[in-house]
Amino acid sequence: MTKTRCMHVHFRKILQRVKKTLRLSASDQQSQGVTEPLSLGDLPEECISLIISFTSPRDACVFALVSKTFESAVQSDIVWEKFIPPEYESLLSRSQHFSSKKELFFALCDESVLINVSKKDLWIEKATGKRCMMLSASALNLSVHHTWKWITNPLSPWLETVPELLTTRWFEIRCRTNTRFLSPRTRYSVYIVFMKADICYGFAYVAIEAVVRMVGHDLNESCRRYVCFHEAMEWQFLRRKNLVNPERREDGWMEIEIGEFFNEGAFRNNDEIEMSVSETTQRNTKRGLIIQGIEIRPTKKAG
Repeated sequence: MTKTRCMHVHFRKILQRVKKTLRLSASDQQSQGVTEPLSLGDLPEECISLIISFTSPRDACVFALVSKTFESAVQSDIVWEKFIPPEYESLLSRSQHFSSKKELFFALCDESVLINVSKKDLWIEKATGKRCMMLSASALNLSVHHTWKWITNPLSPWLETVPELLTTRWFEIRCRTNTRFLSPRTRYSVYIVFMKADICYGFAYVAIEAVVRMVGHDLNESCRRYVCFHEAMEWQFLRRKNLVNPERREDGWMEIEIGEFFNEGAFRNNDEIEMSVSETTQRNTKRGLIIQGIEIRPTKKAG
């Protein structure tokens, strides 16, 4: 299926959902003298903008390709204001002027214009408008601090330093964060972002326990899984241990999904999420992981 055809299929699905809110009963049509079904394009531009604002940024961009009327409607602040966090003014790292809410939205999606709140970098996911968070390495609770040394960020020397694991048998990383800066009623995935130093060992064929849980909630609701920092694993080992293996990112780092959680709350919510990655049973010598931080992003839908 070509990209254009996929776009039209996607648009038809959106249009079908939207038309449900526009459908008139047969009696209403007769009483109003309507002989043909109401089309979305027959509505005033401001009304079209309002309808599109109930979709998503990705859907809005699809609508803009339909016609000149839709393209104009998508440019409206009515659309993009719905995709911007209502508390964005209190989160912006510096005062900036934006000519439109659309320009502001895409600025907040740009990771070079990150919102920084107490060792947390926040930005908006471009496709969904959902908020994302990166907990920097300095916000993490690292096991036995003398087993880590802080080095210049290998890929971004102008950013903060990052910790490199020295020789140790006890590996543990923990952190907590409040969920109030994340989007409400959203399922999130949690990733640990890392790379390997020139000398790195002790992680091949080692299953490391990862736990993501809401603080104060039933432990049975925790997300518990096993991960492996060594990417070149034999598939028999991965299948037998049911491990999650790492994936390489476009920015040069690697990441492992360590768990998921559902964020019920809103901006003033005080729920805390706790995350841990630890291996303290095998006691084999480990060395050479460089940790950038822990990233929290909306969970991708299957398929």
